[in-house]
Amino acid sequence: MPDSSEEEDYMSMDFLAGEANTTQPETSLQRRERLKREAAIRGRPKSKAELAAEEKAAREEALSRSLIDDARSLAAQKSKGLSMMKKMGFAPGGTLGARDNAYAKAEPVGLSIKEDRGGIGLDAQRKRALDEAAEREGVPKKPKVLDEGEFRERNRRERELKRWEGQAYGAQKVCERMDEERDAQAHTQSVATGEESEGDGSADEQKQKQKKKRTLSTRPLKSINVLWRGLVRQREEAERERRMRYDLEQSLSRLPTYEDENEDEDDRRALGKTKTAYVPVEDLEEEDPELDEFNALEPDEKLRRLVNYLRDEYQYCFWCKCSYPDEEMDGCPGLTEEDHD
Repeated sequence: MPDSSEEEDYMSMDFLAGEANTTQPETSLQRRERLKREAAIRGRPKSKAELAAEEKAAREEALSRSLIDDARSLAAQKSKGLSMMKKMGFAPGGTLGARDNAYAKAEPVGLSIKEDRGGIGLDAQRKRALDEAAEREGVPKKPKVLDEGEFRERNRRERELKRWEGQAYGAQKVCERMDEERDAQAHTQSVATGEESEGDGSADEQKQKQKKKRTLSTRPLKSINVLWRGLVRQREEAERERRMRYDLEQSLSRLPTYEDENEDEDDRRALGKTKTAYVPVEDLEEEDPELDEFNALEPDEKLRRLVNYLRDEYQYCFWCKCSYPDEEMDGCPGLTEEDHD
C-alpha cells in the first residue's frame, strides 16, 4: 500500500501552479476576434515595396536550389533537361563530357537577372558610343589622375572664373545705368534750352518715360556698346519668351468678350483692354559677330575692359564704388582689385 505522504496534496502551491499552466480552451469571443484579425491581414492590399520584396525573395530562393544537388526530388525526376544529361553520361556531382577534361564545369552557367527595361546589348552600345566620342575628342580612355596640388589649383581656378563672371555682370549693369543717366541728362539739357518741341513734355516727364522703358531696349541692339550689349540682349530674349508664353496661355483660356461701342478710354483702361502688344527690337534675330567675339573672351578680360571703360568715360572706379571729379582720379589706389585690398 503506497504511503499517504507521497500522494499529491491538492491544497499545495505546486498543484495550483500546475493548474495555471494548463491551456485554457479558446472561447467563441476570442475565436471571433482572432478570425477578424486574420481576415484584416489577408484583406489588406500589399504595397509595391512589399510585393517587390516578396518577388525578390521567391526568386532568390528558387535560384538557390539546384536540381543537380537534389537529384532525388520529384522536380528533378520530372526535369527533361536532367534526364537528357543523364542519357549523355552525366551523373550528379560529376561533369558533362570527357572524364579527363580539366576545363569541364560541374555547375551550369549562372543566371544574371536584368532589372532595367533596356534591350539586350544596350550597355555595350552605349559604351562603344562613349569610346568613339572620346576618341574623336582626343580624350584618353583612362582619365588622368590628378594629384592633390593640381586638384586644388583647378578648383581655385573655377572659383575665380565664377567670381569674375559675377563681377563682370555687375560692371555691365553699372555701365548701362551710367550711360542711360548721361543720355537722360543730355536730353534734359536740350529740353531746357528749347531744342525739343513743346509736345515732348517736361524734363520730369522725360525722366519718368526713361524709367518706364528701363527694362526694354529703345534702340537697335547693334547701336549699344558691345561691353553691355549682351546684358540687353538677354533681357530682350527673356522678355520675348515671357510674352510668348503669356500670349499662348491667354489664347488657350480666352473667352468671347462683348465689345461695347460706347466704352470710353477710362472704361477700357479699367477693363485692361488698353495693353499694347510687345514688339521686340528689330535686330534681335540677327547675328552679331562683334558680340560673339566679346563673349568668347575670358571673364577677367571682360572685367578689365569694363573697368577701364568706366574710368575713361565717367571717372568712376568700379572697386571704390564712387566717381572722381577729374581724370587723374586722385585717391584711387589702382586699376585692379588687388590694389584696393
